[in-house]
This record gives sequence, C-alpha cells and structure tokens, in this order.
Amino acid sequence: MTTPAHRRLALVVSVAGAMIVALDGTVLTVAQPSLGRDLGASTAQVQWTSTAYLLAVAALLVVAGRLGDRYGHRRMLFTGLLGFAAASAGIALAPGVGWVIALRAVQGVFGALLQPATLALLRLTHPADRLGTPVAIRTSAIGVAAGAGPVLGGVLVAHLGWRAVFMVNVPAALVIAALALAVRVPAPPRTGAGRLDLSGAALLAGALAVLVHTLAGVPANGWSSAPTLLGLAAAAGAAAALIVHERRTADPIVPSAVARSVPVVASMALLLVTSGGMSGALFTATFLLQDVLGLDPLAAGLRVLPLTVLMVLGAPVAGAALRRHGPRRTALTGTLLVALGIAGLSRLGQGSWAELGAAFAALGAGFATVMVTTTGTIVGDAPPGYAGVIGGLKQTAVNVGPTLGVAVAAGTALPTGPGTGAGLLVPACLAATGLLPAALLPRVRTAAPVESGTAAPAA
Repeated sequence: MTTPAHRRLALVVSVAGAMIVALDGTVLTVAQPSLGRDLGASTAQVQWTSTAYLLAVAALLVVAGRLGDRYGHRRMLFTGLLGFAAASAGIALAPGVGWVIALRAVQGVFGALLQPATLALLRLTHPADRLGTPVAIRTSAIGVAAGAGPVLGGVLVAHLGWRAVFMVNVPAALVIAALALAVRVPAPPRTGAGRLDLSGAALLAGALAVLVHTLAGVPANGWSSAPTLLGLAAAAGAAAALIVHERRTADPIVPSAVARSVPVVASMALLLVTSGGMSGALFTATFLLQDVLGLDPLAAGLRVLPLTVLMVLGAPVAGAALRRHGPRRTALTGTLLVALGIAGLSRLGQGSWAELGAAFAALGAGFATVMVTTTGTIVGDAPPGYAGVIGGLKQTAVNVGPTLGVAVAAGTALPTGPGTGAGLLVPACLAATGLLPAALLPRVRTAAPVESGTAAPAA
C-alpha cells in the first residue's frame, strides 16, 4: 500500500530529479564561453558540448522508459543519478574539450535513464485522478530551475570557474539517489512477454539521433542544404523501417496500447509544437533584444522575466483548471495563450515594454498550462505497466520540440529595421498548430487503471 508519506517522498524525488536535469542544461549556457577559452576549444567544439548530450538523451529516452517498465523505475532512477554524478565529476576534471564532449554524451545516457523514471514514480504512487497537483508542482519546479540556472551558473563561473558548474551536480545527485532508495512504489502489472526489442530500440534511437542532429545543424546549414536534406531523408527512412518492424514484432518498443492511445499521441504532438514554438520565439527574441535593440544580457534577461514568473505561478492554476474544466478546454486555452504571446512578441521594436512584458507573461502562463495538462493526461492515461515508456515519449517530445523550434526560427530572415519582430510570427504559427491535437484530448479526464495499491514494492 502506498502511504501519504511515501507519496510525498516520491514527489520530492521526482521534482528534485527533474530540477537537476533542468538546471544542468541552463547553467551550461553560461559556462560555455569560459569553458571554450580555458580549453582552447573552437566554437564548433563548444557547441558539441551541448549537442552530444542532446543526441544521447533524445535517442534513448523511450528505451530507458521501456527498461524501467521491465526492471523497475526506482532502479533506473538510482542508476541514472549515480551515472549522472560520475559523468559530471569526470567533466569537472576533464583535461581537454574532447573528454568534455565524450563525457557529456555519457551524462546524456544516464540523464535519459532518470528522466522517465521521475514521471513514472508519480504515476505509480498517485491515483490518476490526483495527478494534477503533483504535476503542477513538478512543472513549477522546472520553471524555477530554468529561471535560476543562468543566475546560479553566472555565480559559479564568476567565483569558482566553469568546472564548478558540473561539480555541483555531484552532491546533489547523490542526495537524490539516497532519497530514491527510500521510495517504495507498487510493482506495475506485467504486460506481455516484457522482452526488450533490441532491433526496434536501435531503429528508434537511430532515427531520433539523426533527426536531432539534422535539426541542430539547420541554423548553420539552412533547410535547403545537402546535409539537411540528406539528414531528414535518413531520419524518415529509419522511421519508416521502425514502423514496419514494430508492426511485425511481438514486443514493439512502443507498445500498441500506447501507440493507439489518442490522448497520449495528441498530448505528445501538442508538447512538440508548443515547446518548439516557445523555443523558436525565445531564440529570435533574444537575438532581437541584444543584437538589434542593443540591450545587454542582463537587461534582456529582465525583459524575459515575466515568462518565468508566470510559468511558476501558472502551473498550480493550470492544475486547478484541469480538474475543473478537463484536458481539452485547458489545453486549448493554454495553446491559444502560447500562440498569442508569441504573436505579441512580434511587436518588438514597435510596442511598449509593458506590451512586451504582457506577451512574455501570456507565453509563460500558456506553456505552463500546456505542460500541466499534457503531462497529467499522458501519465494519467498510461496503460498498466507502461508508465516508463510513456514518460520517455513525453520527455522525447520536450527535447525534440525546442530543436525543431530553433530550426524553424533560424530559417526565418531577421530584419534589422522597423518591425524587427515580424519573424516571430513563424514560431507563433508553429505553436498554433497545437490547437488541432489539443482539440483531440478528452473533455473530461478518464479514469485509467491505477497501479498504486497493494502490489509488492518494486526495485
């Protein structure tokens, strides 16, 4: 039986695990210039310290979730945290940029292990109709981490150097790992043979890795370049081979119960386009604020602050709206706010700073609403025994979406005269396409089978 105390502990571990990953990504952006100077790295090498991690995470999240469903989510979380800590320590001691890039890839592997497990813990310890509040808390915590990351990174780099950005992960990850050992979660029911389909896993990982690598290169290569077209063709070919293989195998890497779930597929599509729209908008807005309007990084950061504040404050409100109005209405409202917020940013250079703040606020509130609604729907709709693979799919959408958004935004010309923000209408349209999958979500939350109860504790 999962007691209230165990639910609270599971929530703490889930939130802390999500925050350490979010912090790691945001503090690194501040540390990269210092890292490059200290190690004599080229711009391309510095970029690969981010790309190597992203490729590993995006390629392995679903596979990691499947492993958690088979071997236990607490075990995957514990292993992921220990490996994340070890890789972080190695990066902090790395003698050259080559070691940093290689260890960032290793860190991404272990980051992939722990991320689906943090969501699965919530699903296994909370009934589906009570997931709104835990998911809202988790979303607010990620918003806090995203906002605090650049500040924390700046302090660490200024006083202790870039290596401290990675070393700080070590004690934090070890503490969370110790707490994870104390979590007791019911064992989900076994579904099917449970065999890991290695061929399907390789095809899925390959397709995602090629797609992410190709999209990450669009800002430099453009959409019509040979590397981009060849990469997209290769990703499409791998995806087609995966679909054919999945239909023929007895144990697909993405179970048919998951692939045929309209709420899960619609939620993933919605997350993909809204996270892409927001990231593309931030990519463009940051360029406009600093390089066109001439603001320094601090002043530009303060202009974006309403987004972080409303994302943190909006998550609990979104949780209440989800319980009262259901997934469809809540998701439609959130998606509309995201699209309108990005469209409002298109007046950069023309509108007042108050209008700009309101647009960022709408974007933050809307994205928090989408995150809470889709996460609650995805995790709550998880068929028995598939909480991990569904968590991996959700995290994959969140990781691939921003790469897609930046690629879309980078393909838009950025004028330097009046009306500088016109290019933001493109990511606004990308986010607006989320209205279609949002309309496919159920009107009211359906009661999925609940795995929390009297089953024996799982590892």
